[in-house]
Amino acid sequence: MLEDNHEDIITKALRGQGVGKSAIAERANVERSVIDRILRGEVLEDVIACIAPVLGLSAEKLLISARKAWSPKPVELTGLKRFESDFGEMSVSAYIVCEQDSRKAWIFDTGTDCNSLISFIEEDGLKVDSILLTHTHRDHIYCLDQLKCKFPSANIYVHKDESIEQVTQIEDGFQLSLHSLKLIALHTHGHSAGGLTYLIEGLPCPVAIVGDALFAGSMGGGMVSYQDALQTNREKIMTLPDNCVLCPGHGPMTTVGEEKKYNPFFPEF
Repeated sequence: MLEDNHEDIITKALRGQGVGKSAIAERANVERSVIDRILRGEVLEDVIACIAPVLGLSAEKLLISARKAWSPKPVELTGLKRFESDFGEMSVSAYIVCEQDSRKAWIFDTGTDCNSLISFIEEDGLKVDSILLTHTHRDHIYCLDQLKCKFPSANIYVHKDESIEQVTQIEDGFQLSLHSLKLIALHTHGHSAGGLTYLIEGLPCPVAIVGDALFAGSMGGGMVSYQDALQTNREKIMTLPDNCVLCPGHGPMTTVGEEKKYNPFFPEF
């Protein structure tokens, strides 16, 4: 199930651009009442097609979202494992990336219940090398203390703009190796001040752990800066190879190629 419906996408674009419902209705030459109906989840295709370009969204892709006509192809990749846990009415994801020969692993974010993640590590005989945080919103670091206690020798990394105690601060361009795996950190801020995407090479195809920078068919809320979120997504995620697997903090995994085709926030593709 996708993280965002069409009404979520429109709401994020309205909020990000500081545009009210009355203003967007006037700009798109539609009634304010129909904007309210769309934001309650109704699919009024003519209206959606009118307001999308005014908000900088792709009308075609937004209509696909409204029709629920797309979801990304399931991803199964050797060396990559996703773990979902509940956070209120939504779910949040953590990931493990494993180097096959050494059986060493990186953990990305923690979710709100890491017991299945820990069980997987123990059952597969993995050795945790590092815990890397995409950002420090509560749902992504909820189990950090538990993981610290369970894997006391693991290095923990976070961007310097979201520093927390006893965690190594890093910046854009930080690199890490794990035998055949190589990682580089990309500062994809906007949703959060220190949001990081971790690009990993050495698996069967490139993988990017994107946190809340991007979702399948949508993006994070741009809580710090909507424009920065759009820009860093365009420059640092959407420029990755089409076959790069994207691992969001919420919702299913996707690929750069699919996001170019279906994500309404990027009408240029």
